[in-house]
Amino acid sequence: MQLNDVYEIAPIQAGEFGGMARVETLHQHLLQENKNTLLVMAGDFLNPSLLGTLKVDNERVYGRQMIEVMNAMKFDLVAFGNHEFDLSQNDLQKRLNESHFPWISSNVKLVSEKDTVSFYKEKNGVKIPLQDTFIKEFEDGDGTKIKIGFISVCIPSNPKDYVIYENMFAKARASYSAIKDSVDVVFGLTHLKIVNDKRIAKLLPNIPLIMGGHEHTNSLEKVGNVQITKADANAKTIYVHRISFDKQTKKATVISELKEINKGIKDDKKVGEIVVKWQKILVDNIKKIIDNPNEIIYNGNPGLDGRDTPIRSEQTNLGELITKSMAYSFDNQIDCALVNGGSIRIDDVLLGDITPVDIFRVLPYGGAILKVQIKGRLLKRVLDYGVLAAGTGAYLQRFNADKVNDIWIINNQKIDIQKTYSVAFSEYLLKGFDIPFLSEKNKEVLSVYQPNSDELAFDIRKAVVAFLKNK
Repeated sequence: MQLNDVYEIAPIQAGEFGGMARVETLHQHLLQENKNTLLVMAGDFLNPSLLGTLKVDNERVYGRQMIEVMNAMKFDLVAFGNHEFDLSQNDLQKRLNESHFPWISSNVKLVSEKDTVSFYKEKNGVKIPLQDTFIKEFEDGDGTKIKIGFISVCIPSNPKDYVIYENMFAKARASYSAIKDSVDVVFGLTHLKIVNDKRIAKLLPNIPLIMGGHEHTNSLEKVGNVQITKADANAKTIYVHRISFDKQTKKATVISELKEINKGIKDDKKVGEIVVKWQKILVDNIKKIIDNPNEIIYNGNPGLDGRDTPIRSEQTNLGELITKSMAYSFDNQIDCALVNGGSIRIDDVLLGDITPVDIFRVLPYGGAILKVQIKGRLLKRVLDYGVLAAGTGAYLQRFNADKVNDIWIINNQKIDIQKTYSVAFSEYLLKGFDIPFLSEKNKEVLSVYQPNSDELAFDIRKAVVAFLKNK
């Protein structure tokens, strides 16, 4: 049973799809069908999530809710995804220590004082290194035994000081060579772009199945005899692979079924109770800002694109919606609106019915919208910097600011570097972290209006919710 890219423990799209309590019901059914069932996660589950940004007992959650749920579900194996490294080394170590399931990835290593070492779990002061590979023995009712092995590699897309990403192709091949002679069959559990999964399939043509993640949309592709599968993010779907292995011919037969997780599946009681506990914490926090967190306020069809790569490199419909909301919070009495792509943390596409909870998932850190009087010369520098920052969190999603034939058009007019513009900025941008020269200290920032707590602009999420309700 394969999941990948799951950040939300509760159902999404106004309760229509997903939900780990529903997944567990299906998991229990599969265990009854065949006790030789493995539950695996192909990376990306500790972050991003709205719950993860909240503080409980004065400490940010940072994936604690996922570990609690996954422990209860008795996951058999998980792979590292790039979002696991969104966490600090200290927080990731806490999650590793809390987990009751094995982790693998052969190409991610921990930077130590003198060398690189394997990540580890620490139990009672003892460090237990995580393995590059995983082997499990199964036995049929007639006593026939089989050993299966797993290899795993992770995309090197999230550089952090404490992580070294070794060559994923070399490590995949080395891992396979290390275990192929001691098992009957080897499977892949990866977190890569599909093009990289396909390359590994060509390198290792005797692996019958690579269960992958990262893309967030379901797919099933074949490269020679290798099948590559990915489910939809947030457990909207999961893959069930029914695998039989012929010990005479040494051939595995894989029959894969994509199953939708929807409200037709009942919640597992044990996991459901954990989800309810965490959802109460979430809703109580949102109610401090929005009265009705589960109200349907918009229909996201076609989907609103908040995936990391596009939101940090091109203008998306979600970025446009957020920046229009920023203008709306000031009665559209501004020249343009700008938000850094890195503020948008959902790394997913919003589809179907959308609630305030979804908007909080998009913008978990909130923050005010500032109305800034800024000289045209500085505004042009900021806009140019945002374009050059494509691929990073400093890329700017914009409203009423477009580049046409290499000229910036602000509010339908060519930019005038001598003019003073009124611009709605996300609060974070004025701190100078993403754009070093943009702060209140710059002499071309003439004034900054900080909204009061009773204004829409006081919290960007409040502004987006109000805009969608009135759209």
